[in-house]
Amino acid sequence: MPPALPLITLLTDFGTKDHFVASMKGVILSINPQARIIDITHEIFPFRIAEAAACLRACYRTFPEGTVHVAVVDPGVGSSRRPILVTTSRYFFVAPDNGVLTPVLAEEQDVEIRHLENRQYQLESPGATFHGRDLFAPAAAWLTKGQPSSLFGGLIDDPVRLPVESPAWCEHTLIGQVTGIDRFGNLLTDITARHLDDVRAVAQGGTLTIRIAGSRIDGLVSSYSEGRPDHPSALINSNGYLEVFMREASAAVILGIGLGGRIEVEGPAS
Repeated sequence: MPPALPLITLLTDFGTKDHFVASMKGVILSINPQARIIDITHEIFPFRIAEAAACLRACYRTFPEGTVHVAVVDPGVGSSRRPILVTTSRYFFVAPDNGVLTPVLAEEQDVEIRHLENRQYQLESPGATFHGRDLFAPAAAWLTKGQPSSLFGGLIDDPVRLPVESPAWCEHTLIGQVTGIDRFGNLLTDITARHLDDVRAVAQGGTLTIRIAGSRIDGLVSSYSEGRPDHPSALINSNGYLEVFMREASAAVILGIGLGGRIEVEGPAS
């Protein structure tokens, strides 16, 4: 699958204060001056692989077919963890083999995984602390120039995958968790609209009850503007997941809840 256009996305925990992101872009453009580079974000909390995986999952499909996605949240840089190239029927992904591509491996079709080991497509470096610049950026750039994935390294069939916990039932209550917190303090969860349909079916209709961090939410709203500034509200967001928010306030701060926090959904009491 040759890329339709030289488009590369970058997702890291590097921030923008240091030279890291600029160095990666410099390497890419030195190899392919025609490359277009899109920043997904560089504000992933340092070392938080699961957050990066969730962020990538939320947006990678919105890009044109053939896009090269580079995800570098890499607490194991320089260790024995492998750098990998994942090729699917639609995209390329370049990342450390630490689970950051777990959603991609679960959802994409015709997945091929290779170990990035061909030094021809790497930069020489006196150290092993910056694989974003020395391994992942050059690999992405060479992919946009049409180099076939088979040249980058051998096939592997045992990529690291993050443990994925799905919402679970406890009698008539569906229990999920907070999987992300956006910059507005909204709480993103692993409960989907389909899960809520299941709850309604079990409860045989009626208004859903949502419990989180000691607060009770009765029913869903359709937009943020319908929420209250002094009490949490819930809606289905544009990615199809249940989200808890407070209008023009941070639900995460006010409720005092973080990643992995428990959320419960049930139908009306009988």
